[in-house]
Amino acid sequence: MARKKAKRVSDADLTGLKYLKRISSLLKRLRPVGCERDKAGNRDLFFDQYCGLILLYMFNPIVTSLRGMQQTSQLKKVQRLLGCQRASLGSLSEAARVFDPELLREIAGELLQRAPQRADCDPRLKDFAQTLTAVDGSLLKKLPQITQACFATRNDRGFKLHAHFEILKGVPVKSAVTDASGQGPANEKNVLRSQLEPDRCYVIDRGYEQFSLFNAIVDVGSSYVCRIRNDRAFTADEVRELDEEARAAGVLEDAIGQLGSPKSRRIEHPQHRVRRVVIRAETHPKRGGRKRAAATHDVVLVTNLLDVPAEIIALIYRSRWMIELYFRFLKHVLGCRKLLSDCDNGIEIQTYCAIIACLLISLVTGRKPTLRTYEMLCYYFQGLADEEELLAHINRLPPHATTSV
Repeated sequence: MARKKAKRVSDADLTGLKYLKRISSLLKRLRPVGCERDKAGNRDLFFDQYCGLILLYMFNPIVTSLRGMQQTSQLKKVQRLLGCQRASLGSLSEAARVFDPELLREIAGELLQRAPQRADCDPRLKDFAQTLTAVDGSLLKKLPQITQACFATRNDRGFKLHAHFEILKGVPVKSAVTDASGQGPANEKNVLRSQLEPDRCYVIDRGYEQFSLFNAIVDVGSSYVCRIRNDRAFTADEVRELDEEARAAGVLEDAIGQLGSPKSRRIEHPQHRVRRVVIRAETHPKRGGRKRAAATHDVVLVTNLLDVPAEIIALIYRSRWMIELYFRFLKHVLGCRKLLSDCDNGIEIQTYCAIIACLLISLVTGRKPTLRTYEMLCYYFQGLADEEELLAHINRLPPHATTSV
C-alpha cells in the first residue's frame, strides 16, 4: 500500500500566534544557553526558539511530529514571532541534547507563584499549614512491537516521568525523567528522596512505602500521607475514639503506634511516632474478565501528622487523584505520550514545556481550565473559532479563588 503523505504546514494553518508573545518574553533569558562552545557564532537555533516551537507543537494539532516542527520553523509568521530561521532536523535533534532543562524549571516556578488557589478545593484544606504535594510517576514511552518487548532489557522499555503536583493550586511544580527500569537512581523512592523540600506534605501511594523514606521526609521538616499494604505490621499504643465527622468520612480506625514488626532487625524502622488511619473503600464492580465479587479492601494510610483530624487525612489522600488527571492531560491532550526526543534531557525539556503550557492556560484564562478549554484554544489557533467564541467559553468557566495577572 502507498504510504499516506503527511500534510505540509502552511501559514494559514497557524493563527493567533500574537497571543504566544507572552511565552516569548518569558523565554528570552534562555537565549545564551548552549552557546558556550559556539566560538564562531554559527548557532542558528537557540534554546528559547526551540521551546517556542515545542509549545506551538502542543497548541496546534496539525503539527504532529519533529518533522512538522521543522516545517513550522519555515513559516514567516513563526520566524517573526520567535526570531528564528529555518531549523533543520539535525539542529532540532541536537537541541534536545545541548540545552539544559533546569532553567525551564525556574520559569515554571515563577509562573507557579502567580497561580491562585483553586476555587473548588475543600475549604478544610485551605488553611493547612504545609503545601499539599502529590507525588507519582507515569510511563512516557513503550516499545510498540511485541518481539522488541520480549528481547529488550528493562532499561530499554522506555522512560518514566516523576512529577510533583500542588493540590490546592491544581498545577504541576516539578518533574524528573528516568529510564523505566525502576532500579537504582530510577527507583521512584530514590527520585523522591533526592527532591525533598521542607514545609511540604507529600501525598504518596503504595509504590513509595519505605521506612527510610518516611524518616528522610521528616528529617527535612516535611510530613507525609502514604497508603501502605493492608497486611503491614503495626503495633498500636493509642487508639483514638472516632467522632461523627470521622465516621461520616468513612474512617474505620485511628491509632498511633509503631509501624513494622519490632522483632525485625533487617530493616530500618520509622524514627518517629506513626499514625495509622483506616478508611472504608467504596465498592465497585469488577470490569471484564472473570466475574468476581466487588472490591472491598479498606484503604490503610500512615502519616506523621498526629494532630490533624482523621477525616482531613482521608480528604488529603483522596486529593491525590488530581495528579492522575494531570498525567492524562499531559499525555493525551498536550501530546507528551508521543516523545519528540529519545534522550532524558530532551524529554525533560518537553515535559517542562508542557508544565509551562498548563500554567499559562490557567493564568491567561484566569479560570479553572478544562479539556474543552484546551480544545477551544487549539480551534482558535487554527482559525476555526474566533476571539468572541473563545472568550464566551472562558467566561463560562468557574473562576479561581483570586485573580492573577
